[in-house]
Amino acid sequence: MTNARRISVVTAQEILDSRGYPTLEVSIGLGDGTVATVAVPAGASTGKHEARESRDGDPNRYEGKGVLHAIENVTGIIAPALTGMPADDQSVIDATLLALDGTEFKERLGANAILGASLACARAAAASHGVDLYRYLGGIEAHVLPVPMLNVLNGGKHAPDGSDIQEFKLIPVGAPTFREALRFGAETYHALRDVLHDAGAPTTVGDEGGFAPALTSNAAYLDVIMQAIERAGYRPGEQIAIGLDPAATTFCEQRFYHLQRDARTLSTGEMIDYWADWTRRYPIISLEDPLAEDDWDGFQRITSRLGKQVQIIGDDLFVTNRKFLQRGIDTGCCTGILIKPNQIGTISETLETARMAQRAGYACLVSHRSGETQDTSIADLAVALNCGQIKAGAPARGERVAKYNRLLHIERALGENAVFAGKTAFPQLRQSLAGGIHHERLSSDIFHGARSPSRP
Repeated sequence: MTNARRISVVTAQEILDSRGYPTLEVSIGLGDGTVATVAVPAGASTGKHEARESRDGDPNRYEGKGVLHAIENVTGIIAPALTGMPADDQSVIDATLLALDGTEFKERLGANAILGASLACARAAAASHGVDLYRYLGGIEAHVLPVPMLNVLNGGKHAPDGSDIQEFKLIPVGAPTFREALRFGAETYHALRDVLHDAGAPTTVGDEGGFAPALTSNAAYLDVIMQAIERAGYRPGEQIAIGLDPAATTFCEQRFYHLQRDARTLSTGEMIDYWADWTRRYPIISLEDPLAEDDWDGFQRITSRLGKQVQIIGDDLFVTNRKFLQRGIDTGCCTGILIKPNQIGTISETLETARMAQRAGYACLVSHRSGETQDTSIADLAVALNCGQIKAGAPARGERVAKYNRLLHIERALGENAVFAGKTAFPQLRQSLAGGIHHERLSSDIFHGARSPSRP
């Protein structure tokens, strides 16, 4: 039937994200009866060059964060334009959405409205064809399960009373399968809770499910992670490495980096020295946004200095935008990019940026946002791209665990065709990882007035 996969209905409604703020849910119905619904995430730590969300700005409703205007854009502008179009012609659908908006940063319709429609079309088309989203987006070659980066200690804008550093992540590179990698991470997460509890530190969690204690220095957060890895029975650097997302823009002002937890103010050069010291002392294999979003010269310098031994990821620097990524490629900034669909707006643009990065030899790390839902599309996206890396928060909180559980289902569905990226996801580190990462240990008084946890 020629009309079977043509779009017959487009609807939207306001729902809540994991932080209790509104976000957008979009549904697409097709002529064959298929209905697909997606929910759009929202970030807390956002780059200034990201595509713009549509928010109402009404101070009397949800602190101005309502999305009723975005709903009107979906139902009043996007729906009439998409109705009757084939849902499985993604490039034409996305081109239509971009033309309807007509602005560089999606200011007219809002990236949330555009992504909701774009992603819902992809989901509807996949369902109508009877295939999973990862297969629809990635084709028959989609088979690589990503290494999960589990944010187990929250700071920055995710937990203002914690570290200056926004995310401390476990990276179980030494696991044989995704299922085992998730187990490694979950067991270490629970061991970390015990380490904190034994020392009398709070085990409350931040926006992404990681613990958010107030420790005496930023390095102290690495110390407790090292203790947790060993307490859980794993070898730091060989089985479980560490990743950081400092989100340095959040503590940079007038070109200086202000680390309140350390009572230090650093220049760009001193900030690079700071990270170099940490990577020497700890098994850190990934640094995301170690400098501010406009510090292009600094990113060039840190990539030249550390890029062969540590993955340097641009998030706020690149915002999933080909224009900024091309500048990074041309100037030698970073060795990888964070991929967040809502930073750019459409699925086509997301895939184009990721594939551009892969052609240039950059790593791609598919990512959630601080304000999440139980939508699991990014899990499928990571497998579709065969990119080998994903971060979706701690192995706790339903909206985070939903992504990891989806990957478990994909792994099972792929069966013997599933390949776990493991150490190969970090090609510049393969040789050093093969024998474990050698590091020194920082010594510090970890807890404010509390006893240090005993070693396992």
